[in-house]
Amino acid sequence: MALIWFLIIGLLAGLIARALMPGEQHMGIILTMVLGIVGSFVGGIIGSLFGSHRELFSLRPSGLILSIIGALILLIIASAVQKRHGGRGGRVTV
Repeated sequence: MALIWFLIIGLLAGLIARALMPGEQHMGIILTMVLGIVGSFVGGIIGSLFGSHRELFSLRPSGLILSIIGALILLIIASAVQKRHGGRGGRVTV
């Protein structure tokens, strides 16, 4: 059951991050879910560096916010890499 929640939260974080990021990202639902899941790890690491909680896999309301922030960071990095390489293909892949 925890895996299902992990996937749902990852999808939700990925969708919100894509909605907040200016421009168009060509991703399907699976890549959006992966974006949110990887963003969750990035956000969890950032949160553990600055917070008093040292647990990476605990459910807190701040976890979704940090997941979105992590996914936004990944989208910004992917966009910068795409622009640096001339924007080949017109796709942002994470």
